[in-house]
Amino acid sequence: MTNTPRILQTIESHILDLQKLHPAASGDFTGLLNDITFAAKIVSREVNKAGLVDILGATGESNVQGETVQKLDDYANAVFLKCLGTRGQVCIMGSEELAEPIFNDVGPGSHNYVVIFDPLDGSSNIDANVSVGTIFGIWKRRSLLNKVGPADLLQPGRQLVASGYVIYGSSTMLVYTAGHGVHGFTLDPSIGEFLLSHENITTPFVGGIYSVNEGNEPTWSEPVRETVRQLKYGRDSGRGSAGGKTSRYIGSLVADFHRNLLYGGVFLYPPTADKPGGKLRLMCEAAPLALVVENAGGYASDGRGPILDITPDQLHMRVPLYIGSRDDVMWIEKMLSGVQR
Repeated sequence: MTNTPRILQTIESHILDLQKLHPAASGDFTGLLNDITFAAKIVSREVNKAGLVDILGATGESNVQGETVQKLDDYANAVFLKCLGTRGQVCIMGSEELAEPIFNDVGPGSHNYVVIFDPLDGSSNIDANVSVGTIFGIWKRRSLLNKVGPADLLQPGRQLVASGYVIYGSSTMLVYTAGHGVHGFTLDPSIGEFLLSHENITTPFVGGIYSVNEGNEPTWSEPVRETVRQLKYGRDSGRGSAGGKTSRYIGSLVADFHRNLLYGGVFLYPPTADKPGGKLRLMCEAAPLALVVENAGGYASDGRGPILDITPDQLHMRVPLYIGSRDDVMWIEKMLSGVQR
């Protein structure tokens, strides 16, 4: 009996199939996703040879978050700005590395989309050869005739038209959703193409992993400490103990999220005494990943309600984040509801 060979599909053809679901589409959205894919290929190339050239390490500068800027941060940021800003589909670009958004609402092109991204999440791990990633979110422009402004930029995650991430690890993988499932593509470096490797990803309803920096435990509130204790030793949700979970924490958001998405689990970044509003950025980290996890059957919360329902008050607004398997996050939300901000 002969096995039928698997039909290979590139991300470009997958995106074109998505466009067919919208016969009136102009092609701008398709072109934008292709630009993100192209940028990811360039960054992947540099990440994979980072140990061979003088781009590892810090620049000596700090970004708007007060964090040390790594050389690859600068490079990845420049690549995404260049790739997304040249064909006129984007009216606003926002980056974790830049204090202010960039407005591109004049000149040729439709300028129909807002793109916010973290060009290289987890970059403090670069020198240790730990997986890093890119996170992106795409919103539709709200204004029609008027000049773009805060209403176009500061939209809740529920208004995202697409989001995703790229993980640069043992292989480079791009995962995205545009509301029709979550799909993963692995880069084949021999042909320079992202090939469909994980179709219609669904995350387990209950996971066996919890991911949190337990070194922050002295700075957590007592309800957070109790929540993590029950995750570790076995939780009691009124149905008896569900058993303890396994701790897995890489310290790179994209890497921890990606593992938990595939295998089931929950990632936690609670408020701390010095960051009572949370540390992770709503627009370039929490909201895009929340859209991915919800389309995969999971859930993301700030401890009180859905991340996707939060309207940002500024580009770099920070939030607590609990994200992963739906049952686990809903239980955490129940434990913490009414306690946090």
